Amino acid sequence: MNANTKEKIIVIIPARMGSSRFPGKPLAPILGRPMIEHVYRRTEMCTLLSGVYVATCDEEIRLAVKKFGGNVIMTSPLHQRASDRVAEAAQTLSADIVVMVQGDEPLVTPQMIAKSVVPLLERTDCFCVNLVQRIENADDFEDPNTIKVVMDRTGNAIYFSREPIPTRRILGFDKLQTYKQVCIIPFFKEMLFRFNELSPTPLEQAESIDMLRVMEHGYKVQLVESPDKTQSVDTLADLKKVEILMQQDLLSKKYL
Repeated sequence: MNANTKEKIIVIIPARMGSSRFPGKPLAPILGRPMIEHVYRRTEMCTLLSGVYVATCDEEIRLAVKKFGGNVIMTSPLHQRASDRVAEAAQTLSADIVVMVQGDEPLVTPQMIAKSVVPLLERTDCFCVNLVQRIENADDFEDPNTIKVVMDRTGNAIYFSREPIPTRRILGFDKLQTYKQVCIIPFFKEMLFRFNELSPTPLEQAESIDMLRVMEHGYKVQLVESPDKTQSVDTLADLKKVEILMQQDLLSKKYL
């Protein structure tokens, strides 16, 4: 796979100021730059991409993205799910594959995006793909901000939850293979629109996880293990962890 792939691939980064757990999160500073800028600049380093866009309903975010020279698309303030915001933005853009990269993944790498789209480049029957990463400690496993996922023998998701799954009551955490969702999610563009047309589902609403809508309507979510370790930002403590990691990160030195 290289930059000459025939599929036109774009990234859309959904971002909003009204996060319930961390209001104003996209503009939280990391090493002097807003978090959304780190996500954008690291994403656009992927040579497979034809374009990178931020989708937002907030003027503060639009101004911040324009200030660092990024592309931004204004969307409705009524969306409850990031995937719905991305689908609205994608209506105005030319693409075969749309990769949703959440705005709270400031350690995203070009390799992560490149690996995430492989199943779509190799298959046409794939609804969407999720990157996953091994959970390395029990605290992360118990954290409701960490979206856990279990998979079948062919790499398709069985279930996503904010609860610790699978149970560690029998084997214990050290003997389990546990995975968390990394919010880099590629769709074929037409599948993204189909997702947007699907009605919200009970498990999606109970867990507040977009991908459960896909699964409850009978579609499969292909999982791919991330080639790089990452740290999403859900709390101020996460932000501090990321800032420490980014000080040693070679990729960030290319734009800071």
